Amino acid sequence: MTQSPATPLPPPEERRRLREAGSLTQAQVAERVGATRETVRAWESGRTNPRGRKREAYAKLLDSLAEVEVTAPQGEPTPEPEEAVAPLTPAQAFDALYAFCAPALVRQSYLLTGRRELARESVERAFQLAWQRWPEVAVDRDPAGWVRATAYEYALSPWHRFRPRFRHPEPPPADASDRALMDVLLKLPPPYRRTLLLYDGVGLDLPETAAETEASTPAAANRLLHAREAVATRLPALANPVELHRRLAELASTERLRAAKPPTVRTGSERRARFWTRAAIAFTVALIGTTALTVRTAPTHYEPPVAPGAEIQGVPPRVAQGALSAAEAELREKLRGGMTSGPERLFPLSR
Repeated sequence: MTQSPATPLPPPEERRRLREAGSLTQAQVAERVGATRETVRAWESGRTNPRGRKREAYAKLLDSLAEVEVTAPQGEPTPEPEEAVAPLTPAQAFDALYAFCAPALVRQSYLLTGRRELARESVERAFQLAWQRWPEVAVDRDPAGWVRATAYEYALSPWHRFRPRFRHPEPPPADASDRALMDVLLKLPPPYRRTLLLYDGVGLDLPETAAETEASTPAAANRLLHAREAVATRLPALANPVELHRRLAELASTERLRAAKPPTVRTGSERRARFWTRAAIAFTVALIGTTALTVRTAPTHYEPPVAPGAEIQGVPPRVAQGALSAAEAELREKLRGGMTSGPERLFPLSR
C-alpha cells in the first residue's frame, strides 16, 4: 500500500502574507481548518507543519487566498506605505506579552494544581524570571511558550508540599461536574496532567507538546492516551476529545482568576534581583573574611603533640613530716644557739 504524497504548502512567510492579504486573523484561519490559533501561529512561524486533513484544508485555504489576490482588480490605487512605527521599549514589549498570556496562564496553572493562590504565584514568578532574562526571552521563537513552560515547572514543583500554606487543600469548585473533573485531573501523574492540558486544553500539536514537556513524541503520545483513558474511565461523557477540550475551558474560566498588573510584576522582579544580588555580595564578603581570618590565625610550623603522661611504678609514697622527738628538738635549739655565738663561718652575713 503506497502513501499519497503530502499536499505542497508555500513557505511560512508566504503563508502569513497570504492570510494578511486576505484580511484574516489567525483565529479565523484556525476556525476554518479545524485547529487552534496557537497551531496556526506555529505553522506561520515554521516551527511545525500541518498533517493529514488539516494540511489539505490549510492548503486549499491558502490557494483560494492566492487566487483572490491574483484576480483582484488592477486599477485600484496603490495604498501609500504606512509610516514607520516606533519600536517598543523593553517594558512595553513585556507588558504586551504579559497582557496577552497572563490571564490564560493563571487558569491553566489552576487546572494543573487545583490551587488558586499557587496558580497566580506561578505565573508571577515565571514573568519575573522572564523580565530578568528579557534579552533572551525577547528574541526567543516563542516567548509565550517560554513563559508557559516556566510557569508549569514552578506550579508542579514537589517542594510546595512542604510549605505551611499549601499543606491543606483549597475549597473545590462549587459545581458538582467541575469538582469531578478537577478530582480526576489532580489524580493524574503530573507529566500526564501537563501533557493532557497542553494537547487538549491549550491545543498544541503532539511534537510541540513533546518538546515543551521534554519528552519524545512517542512518550508524549503514550502519556496523552493514558490520561484520556483515565478521564474517560471516571467520566465517560468526556471520552470525546472535543468535549474534553470544551469542559477544560469551562472549568478554567469559572474561577475568575486574575493576574497582577504588569508594573507590579516588573517591580517585584527588580526587587527580587536586587535582594539576591546583595545576598550574594554579602555571602562573598563573609567568605573572604572567614578565609582571611583562617589564614591569619593558622599555625606557620608543625608542632608535635605532647605525649600523654605514663604511670611510673615503684616510687615510694610521699610521707609528711611528723613532730620532732625530744633529742631532735634539743639538737635544733643547740644549732640555733651555736649560729649566733659560734665561729664566724657559721654566722650568716647580710649583704
